Amino acid sequence: MTIKFLGIDLAKNVFQLCGLNQAGKPVYSKRVSRKILLQTVANIPACLIGVEASTGAFYWQREFEKLGHNVKVISPQFVKPFVRGQKNDGNDAQAIGIALMQPTMRFVPPKSPEQQDIQALHRARQRIVNHRTATVCQIRGLLLDRGFTIGAAISRVKRAVPLIIEDVENGLSTRMRKTVAELFDLFMDLGRRITFFDKEIEAIFRQSEPCQRIAKIKGIGPKTATAVVAAIGKGSEFKNGRHFATWLGLVPRQYSSGDRQVLMNMTKKGDKHLRTLFIHGARSVVRVAENNNDSAMNQWVNQLKERRGANKTTVAVANKNARIVWSILKNNTEYQSVVI
Repeated sequence: MTIKFLGIDLAKNVFQLCGLNQAGKPVYSKRVSRKILLQTVANIPACLIGVEASTGAFYWQREFEKLGHNVKVISPQFVKPFVRGQKNDGNDAQAIGIALMQPTMRFVPPKSPEQQDIQALHRARQRIVNHRTATVCQIRGLLLDRGFTIGAAISRVKRAVPLIIEDVENGLSTRMRKTVAELFDLFMDLGRRITFFDKEIEAIFRQSEPCQRIAKIKGIGPKTATAVVAAIGKGSEFKNGRHFATWLGLVPRQYSSGDRQVLMNMTKKGDKHLRTLFIHGARSVVRVAENNNDSAMNQWVNQLKERRGANKTTVAVANKNARIVWSILKNNTEYQSVVI
């Protein structure tokens, strides 16, 4: 029995293993608990192991690599077409092994504990931002129901709500005043927590030399820079910048057949948070370029905006920034802007 490919269906407590030989024929199958998983894998000769991208995937990748195995993380969407029969752990593990054998298979970039720490900061910050947005919307809705209107900006809420609460002659009931005051206190507390995460991300940015280099690109700030480095490291998993932009979902969706080629909206695949940061940064580039034609980049942005409109130009700038970021990280170079 020679195992060349080992598919492991990850779970919380019970793990299913399926080993394939060079020809792709199943030669090993075992169901193990979490306690003996590492011991079981250690007893298997060095081979290529595949796991689905899920909670704990990168942890197990590092642990299996310590045992001498080569480990690849595969996106679940690329494993699903290889599932045979009904959905169960055995078929899932075999599908992972078969997907692992494909010569054109694309794998998820590995992540170190430090990269996961940075990603955790971004995820936690985004969670609190979403909570703050929901709280602000509720405050606005409750006050609008009583005849008080507040603008959409966060700063307007900070200024207007305390004045409404303190005005005892505005017709707001005592109970309603207390309710809004508690919500406003929650809103301010969430803002304080967001500031904490912003400071942490800024500290990481100042200490990271790769982040400093890619932040010289227009539209790339500390949050985008740290998120990119946390997501792809040096970008070695991507063949070129276009592949990285495709992974982010910043390319048109195709619906083509024969000579009929149809390009639709962007695919929006990959990391939603990272793609959003690129889009927000690109939007600022498009806005600033409107009154500034002193560089080749701004001229290109303005000309494209006249032909295609602001939204398509924003996506195009995000795509270009993604390709430049990959090139700088992969080749360890500095960003050089062209000034007219």
